Amino acid sequence: SFTDFDLKILLELEEKTRLINQVLELQHTLEDLSARVDAVKEENLKLKSENQVLGQYIENLMSASSVFQTTETKSKRK
Repeated sequence: SFTDFDLKILLELEEKTRLINQVLELQHTLEDLSARVDAVKEENLKLKSENQVLGQYIENLMSASSVFQTTETKSKRK
């Protein structure tokens, strides 16, 4: 049968095992979060690039359209 000393050792081992498992779980969680952060950064860069392209496209459309030209011609009519 187990002595008090044996039980104390077993309880300490159980606690250490629990703590090690907790640390490993936290490490996996951190790895997952890091991967998600990287994915979000990548998506953010992609969206920024797309926004720049769209912004340039809109600028080009506006400069080609008479509606968005300077008001000089309108003011001459007055």
